[in-house]
Amino acid sequence: MPSEDFHKISVAPMMDWTDRHCRYFLRRLTRNCLLYTEMITTGAILHGDHEKILKFHPEEKPLALQLGGANPKELSKCAQIGADSGFCEINLNVGCPSNKVQEGKFGACLMKEPQLVGDCVSAMKNTVDIPITVKTRIGVDQQPAGPALEAFVDIVSQAGCECFIIHARKAILKGLSPRENREIPPLNYPVVFELKKRFPELKIVINGGITDFNLGKSLLAHVDGIMIGRAAYQNCYILSEVDRFFYDEDSQIGDRREVALAMIPYIIQVMKEGVPLIAITRHMLGLFHGVPGARIWRRQLSENARKRNASFSIIEETINMLSRLNN
Repeated sequence: MPSEDFHKISVAPMMDWTDRHCRYFLRRLTRNCLLYTEMITTGAILHGDHEKILKFHPEEKPLALQLGGANPKELSKCAQIGADSGFCEINLNVGCPSNKVQEGKFGACLMKEPQLVGDCVSAMKNTVDIPITVKTRIGVDQQPAGPALEAFVDIVSQAGCECFIIHARKAILKGLSPRENREIPPLNYPVVFELKKRFPELKIVINGGITDFNLGKSLLAHVDGIMIGRAAYQNCYILSEVDRFFYDEDSQIGDRREVALAMIPYIIQVMKEGVPLIAITRHMLGLFHGVPGARIWRRQLSENARKRNASFSIIEETINMLSRLNN
């Protein structure tokens, strides 16, 4: 994969969270971090209104599309649609353990079928020129984590995948919910470190349990990139450190209040399209996490953005309230 296509810092695709409004908001905090869509199934794209489903604001870029599916032909078609829509990368989900995803025979259960994943990757690679990546776990169920992961990556990389994003936990397909699968299986970073040693020519990105960029920077001594998940959503202002910390750039992000106010033109625009205010502000609740006024910010937005006549003025009013509190 050409180096200019690789982004060493990214925010994970998260169901019900990383929609287009969330991504636009997160882009107010970093210019360089790679953002991902939620996982979107091939069926949704091929049988639904893909222009609406894949819609995004140009300022969200760099932006990758994560696909859920296991049919090479369908994935190939969706990869082409994604490339034509302007995404910079197509990522295949081989990590989601939900029952619904397992019923569709894709997601984490595909770790047991590396040849099929390879066929899927090959079909997409033969269709588009943008990078095809795979996000997976270190193993599923009783698989021995290291050997299983290495065998999987060996086969899929031969099919043309040059970048793997590894959630450094196993997935337990029966008995644990998706949330429990994000917390109960222990983190095992060394397995991912060994994978990079075994395949030095590949780009290896590590995911799971990364809550701050001091930890992230230490992980970059062993792998090529880091992907941050829930912390980037629940304590989103940490992303304001990305450009300076990892890219030696001064993006002039501004403080939390300035970030909030910068969202108002976007809010006005999308509300004219019929989008309710809460659909946008729900992604902004973590902006003041850990600082004075955080509870007031969350309460004001949670309670008032749901009202029938709610408008962007709620942002201004709450910011003014916080300013008076701190003066």
